[in-house]
Parts: sequence; structure tokens; C-alpha cells
Amino acid sequence: MTGHWEEGADDGPTADTGADTVWERLAPGVVRRRLPGWDATVGAVASDEGVLVVDTGSSLREGARIRSELRELFGLPVTHIALTHPHFDHVLGTAAFAGVQVYGAVGVDELLARPRAREALRDDAVAHGLAPDAATEAVDVLVRPHHPVSGELTLTFGNRQVLLANVGPGHTGHDLAVLVPGAGGSAGTTGSTGAEEAREVVFCGDLVEESGEPQAGRDAQPGHWPQALDRLLALGGEDARYVPGHGAVVGADFVRAQRERLAQRFADG
Repeated sequence: MTGHWEEGADDGPTADTGADTVWERLAPGVVRRRLPGWDATVGAVASDEGVLVVDTGSSLREGARIRSELRELFGLPVTHIALTHPHFDHVLGTAAFAGVQVYGAVGVDELLARPRAREALRDDAVAHGLAPDAATEAVDVLVRPHHPVSGELTLTFGNRQVLLANVGPGHTGHDLAVLVPGAGGSAGTTGSTGAEEAREVVFCGDLVEESGEPQAGRDAQPGHWPQALDRLLALGGEDARYVPGHGAVVGADFVRAQRERLAQRFADG
């Protein structure tokens, strides 16, 4: 994650004028939101039966707001969650989604079961400015992934399919990407098939960051990070829209340039 703290941010999203004003449409039934505080991305993919959420925010309050906004947008419940990596600003809202099936890279479940790892998650959240009581509450009810992803997994929900790909390690030891096929692919969408609609969407987690330099914390594996981005580029291809964990949507050229900077940055590491 990055330390992009906005003035006035608290333990969850600030008031907005409505869900349709804060969720950016990327493709039919595919949206994302840049959360206040740390500019972390949450994504969503809607089928005819339910919604897949990509990451859940930094607190239960934030998770509940995301759930409510997506119900307003799509009129459907959240049925699935994919966690891109186990950092507080991407996982602590998960318990706000009751009864949802949660997916993560293999190893995340075991990691989040360890008392020391959970304590470190809470401490990291507080160190970055989350209210201590909000951090404690979220960690106490932390939901671990039910479905570990090793390699690639095609997830079908309703009339939609997405591909979950374990592309790490890199930013952490457990990095998961989510590929949403474009119109005409296996996503089961209907409607416009223009050039913009036909492009794949790849939710990258913090393997890619646009609003600041990629952050390498204690759990990063920098020697493997460039190779993780190679796998990401192979997954999405040249024309995909790549959604960073923090920042604006980018193209393959940006991901490739960031890959080269990381390779140079950690060449001696």
C-alpha cells in the first residue's frame, strides 16, 4: 500500500453524493472505486445473480459502505470476494459481507490465521492512521479466504466468468490478479461491443501503483516482482485496462515501464 492520507479521512469512506458518482465504469457491469484515505482501489463485477468484489477496504465501516453502494448500483447482493493481497487497506472490510465466498492466493488463509500476523495487520493499520478501535474490531472478526488459488482459477457466478490468477510473489508473498474478459469473451455480457467495451480489465492489486511509487514493505519479494508483472502482462495483453491498487487506470505501457523501474531499483537487492 501507499501512505496517501487525505485530510479529513477517518476509519471509513467520507460522505458522497451517491454511489453512481464515486464508482468509475470500466466495462459493462465492471466498476471500481478509489477509496478515501489511502486511495486504495475496490473493484466490482456484476452478473445476473450477484456481484464479485475485488478487495474490501480498510475497516468494517468501509466494507459496509461498499456493500451498500453496490446494492444501490446493481440491485444485487455481493456473493463473492477476491482479495488481491493481505494488507489492511485491502482486507479489513471483508467481515462486512456476511455469507460471501472469499478467494485469495494460496497461503493467505494460513498467514491470516497466525496471531502475530493479525497483530501486525492491526499495528500497520494504526500506524497508517486508522483509528485503533476500528482496526481492532476489524481484525477480531477478520475473514480468511475460503478458497485458495494456486495457478489460475475460472470463477463462474451467474452468467459471468472471471479468471483469478496467482501471479505473485512480488508486492507480497501472496499476490492475486483478477481478469475480466471483454465483450465477446467468456464474460457472458450483452450490449455494446465497441473497442472500449471489448477490452479486458485486469485488477492488479498493489503489484501496480499509479499514484505513487510501488511500496516494498517487510513482506515484499522484490527479486520476484518484475516476473510477477511479466505474468500480469501476459494475462491481460497489450490492450487491457490495468487497474492499480492505488491510482488511475493504466495501460500495458505503464505496467511495462514500472516493471523496468522495479527491476532496476532492486537489481542489487
